[in-house]
Amino acid sequence: MSKDPLLQPFQLKHLTLRNRIMTTSHEPAYPADGMPKERYAAYHAERAKAGVALAMTAGSAAVSKDSPPVFNNILAYRDDVVPWIQNLTDAVHEHGCAAMIQLTHLGRRTTWNKGDWLPSVSSSKHREPAHRAFPKLIEDWDIERIITNFADAAERMKAGGMDGIEIQVYGHLLDQFWSPLTNDLTGPYGADTLENRMRFPMDVLDAIRKRVGAEFIVGLRFTADEAQKGGIDPVEGLEMSRILAATGQVDFLNVIRGRIHTDPAMTDIIPVQGMANAPHLDFAGEVKKATGLPTFHAAKIPDVATARHAIQAGLLDMVGMTRAHIADPHIVRKIIEGREDDIRPCVGATYCLDRIYQAGDALCMHNAATGRELTMPHDIPVAETVKNVVIVGAGPAGLEAARVAAERGHYVTVFEAAAQPGGQVRLTAQSPRRREMISIIDWRMAQCAARDVAFHFNTWAEAADITALDPDVVIIATGGLPNLELFETGREQANVVSSWDIISGDVKPAGNVLIYDEAGDHPALQAAEIVANTGAKVEVMTPDRTFAPDIMAMNLVPYMRALQDKDVTFTVTRRLLDVRRHGNKLTAVVGTDYSDHSHEADYDQVVVNYGTLPNADLYFDLKPLSSNGGAIDHEALIAGQAQTTTRNDAGQFQLFRIGDAVSARNTHAAIYDALRLVKDI
Repeated sequence: MSKDPLLQPFQLKHLTLRNRIMTTSHEPAYPADGMPKERYAAYHAERAKAGVALAMTAGSAAVSKDSPPVFNNILAYRDDVVPWIQNLTDAVHEHGCAAMIQLTHLGRRTTWNKGDWLPSVSSSKHREPAHRAFPKLIEDWDIERIITNFADAAERMKAGGMDGIEIQVYGHLLDQFWSPLTNDLTGPYGADTLENRMRFPMDVLDAIRKRVGAEFIVGLRFTADEAQKGGIDPVEGLEMSRILAATGQVDFLNVIRGRIHTDPAMTDIIPVQGMANAPHLDFAGEVKKATGLPTFHAAKIPDVATARHAIQAGLLDMVGMTRAHIADPHIVRKIIEGREDDIRPCVGATYCLDRIYQAGDALCMHNAATGRELTMPHDIPVAETVKNVVIVGAGPAGLEAARVAAERGHYVTVFEAAAQPGGQVRLTAQSPRRREMISIIDWRMAQCAARDVAFHFNTWAEAADITALDPDVVIIATGGLPNLELFETGREQANVVSSWDIISGDVKPAGNVLIYDEAGDHPALQAAEIVANTGAKVEVMTPDRTFAPDIMAMNLVPYMRALQDKDVTFTVTRRLLDVRRHGNKLTAVVGTDYSDHSHEADYDQVVVNYGTLPNADLYFDLKPLSSNGGAIDHEALIAGQAQTTTRNDAGQFQLFRIGDAVSARNTHAAIYDALRLVKDI
């Protein structure tokens, strides 16, 4: 038996968990019609078959109709959920993994204009900033109804074969009662005493126990320190933890520290890249010590070393590595096989969560198979016929193509014009706070090195260089170059610089700077942060109604924290029409899409972030020599089938282009392009 602390079994009541690694409750937003159907089951089964001990599903399943699915939650209040829960449970149990589910009522953390259009309810009369719906102050009959709803939902989960449930008590309705910051009630559930504040969650717990019995596993995921003045502090949180333990009805505690009512508060609970790893781990250990209950915890524990420390030091009984398993579902298997260096690292991009909070589904920035387990492989199968594959470009698209082709068993050669791999990701990683992004490149380079991929750096490949290798397949992944051509003028702006120029350090910030952002992605705010740190005055302007819409909620927080104490302003709904030089100043002509109004303003420097234009000359040079004329059969691509298009019978090779060499998109799109194309070559 292994002596690795992470691989030791853990006895949770009657349930033996095979190791100490779990995925904590999270809603990937994969339900269909409120049910955890095939996609949902396949996602969790992939992690189960690779060795995860416990899959805590949902984040969270809704117990009441006035808790509508703002995150595309599972609808635990419907009887027809039971067979789908059974299917999910069976898919996980088949691989020796325990299955549990988190239940909740969202309270004010939702809105009224979803689902059945019922008013949200809360112990607070104030709306939650993140979701903006003003709740109805809860009444006695609401409390009675919701207690019954929790018990009903727990019974459904037991009927569906779940090993247990976790009650969600942070940020949602139950926590809104027991936090002094969100309890405006009087009487038995009022804010005047801790006993009264805790009464509703305790009543829910009691009702669930009466319904499911003493043997069914029931735990709580709760905040034991709200980290805000006037809220639950560590002293009171530990007291609450001891009260929960003393009931004898709680089988485990899953510890949270902080609040989730705003984007910044959420980001402190679930840190993104550039923030400290495992910031709440020691506090979770204090809860375990105070209660003696089995203790779970997750908060940016992305690497095996930190997880191992959490168990070895006795801080946790089960360690949650949720985003880490979104990046690589096979972590446990690789630990068992002594292949920790092969683990695809979570880079903290939090693309997964940010997509959910914008009503999307969870996708990993650099694992395009996550959430696509029904169509995309995590393990790349070996091809029946070995081919000679030539790739031009060593950014994320090119390196993913090289990795997948090499795993297929093909001979792979990569040309790269720069001295180092990485493309735009390497540029992004120039910002200290986003340095973790370079792991996207480093991991792929290591995977390619292990499979003897040949690299030619500092090489500007031309058509003759490619044809000299007699390739079967050529993939152009040359990326793009900054677009400095404003649509309104129809010409490249000679008086402006790109956000790349600022981020790379090739151009130094100067005085009063306008950053015009029509792309809405990271480079504009990265440049703004660099410029602001020099003491310059910065105006970030966008024609959109919100600034930086592609950065999304949690990733926006570090930028705002870096910018708001500096001379930075944000201007929305204004369009840059032209830039003229006027002496030693630049005159910007500024209009708007909403009217004919325009004005002029002077700046020392104008920085434009307007996406990229494809760097595709080589592709067009090779196109007449290819058998498919560069064409991709979209139907075959979507269906996961090989490309067989022939447009030129005399063609020497198949030719494809991917990533920003096609059009300006993002890192995930570039990697997905490569995976779904090359997996069938």
